[in-house]
Formats: sequence, C-alpha cells, structure tokens
Amino acid sequence: MAIRDWPAAERPRERLALQGAAALSDAELLAIFLRVGVRGKSAVDLARELLASFDGDLAALGGASTKELARLPGIGPAKAAQLAATLELARRALAGPLKLKDALASPQAVRDWLRLSLGNLQHEVFVALWLDAQNRLIASEELFRGTLTQTSVYPREVVKRALAHNAGAVILAHNHPSGLAEPSRADEVLTSSLKQALAIIDVKLLDHFIVAGGSAPLSFAERGLI
Repeated sequence: MAIRDWPAAERPRERLALQGAAALSDAELLAIFLRVGVRGKSAVDLARELLASFDGDLAALGGASTKELARLPGIGPAKAAQLAATLELARRALAGPLKLKDALASPQAVRDWLRLSLGNLQHEVFVALWLDAQNRLIASEELFRGTLTQTSVYPREVVKRALAHNAGAVILAHNHPSGLAEPSRADEVLTSSLKQALAIIDVKLLDHFIVAGGSAPLSFAERGLI
C-alpha cells in the first residue's frame, strides 16, 4: 500500500509535523528522504530494506560511498549525492560549536563529529583538529590515509601543517576499521613522538582519539596515555 493511502496519523511526514523528527524511526526518517518507493514497495518498505542491507545501522549506510549508494535499489546517483550532502551538513553543524568555544569544554561535540566523520570508513585515516590559542577550531584536516591495517604518519609533515595553520593546539584522531578501539603499542609510540615534535614549535597535543564503528571514541588523555 502506498504511503498516501495510509491513515494520516501513520504517515511519516504528518507524524513528523505533529510529533517532531525524534518521534520517527530510522526507517521513517529515511523514507521521508527517499520520498517515493518502487513498484510494489512503499518508501518505508524500501527504507527498511536499505537499512537491512547495512545490518540496520544508519551510520553504516551514511558511511557508504556515493558509488555504493547509487547502486542500491531506490537510491541512484541523484539521491546518493543528496544523502552525501546531508551528512556533510550534519558534520559542519557539529563542528560549529567547536569554532565558537573551547573544544575541551565540548568533549561530546568532538566525539560526535569524529563518530560521524570517521566511524564507518573502510580505510584508515589520520586527521587533525587544529585549534587556536583559545582551543577553538581553526580547521579539520585529513593528514594521512592508509590501508585497513596500517597508516604511515610522519611527524615532520604534522609539524609543517601545524605551522601552516598557525595552530596553538591540536586534537588528533584516527579510525580502526576493524571495529576495535583499543590502542596498539604502535599507536602509543606514535602519539608520544608527535607530542614531542609538536612541543618544539609550542603546539600542545590535547588528545588523540581512536574511532571504531558506532562506539564512543577512545581518548588517550582519559586513559593517561598523553
């Protein structure tokens, strides 16, 4: 049955208008984005199938590339581009508070941005959140990209980027596509090396996060590893 034939109180758009977006399920929100279904399936049916193809994980769906999304039933290139744009708007919205106030005073905002940006990538990346003297965000930057198992990070290049941004501090992060957020010995050694290299140019390393899937990013500072 098409959504237009449902009782008004059950239609996702009408429910959103009356109850707010938070009252809707992931499938209902995705259905509003899709707008229409395909032959024999409503937009909600299609949304449920799309989520099921990612084991019900909306974040994993959002982490798919535009090419992957475009191949999914009911998506195509246009909707894949729209979804990518929507996620980028969400990332920028989460980064907004970090540009206005001390990032250390907004630890949840930092974690939320990292989870949305890195949590479902299938390749390893190493990023820096460059901060000014008041710990406000200057820029976020991907510094290195590696394979599923290893990334080569060069302290000299990190120092060069810190100078280019005239940064006073930095928060580093990388992801573990394996889904395990525990730091390896190599992670700890790298963090120590970067802290020493950045200290030479008077840039403080405030934290280093490991992001793995949908779990909360692990903080080196909270673990006493910095």
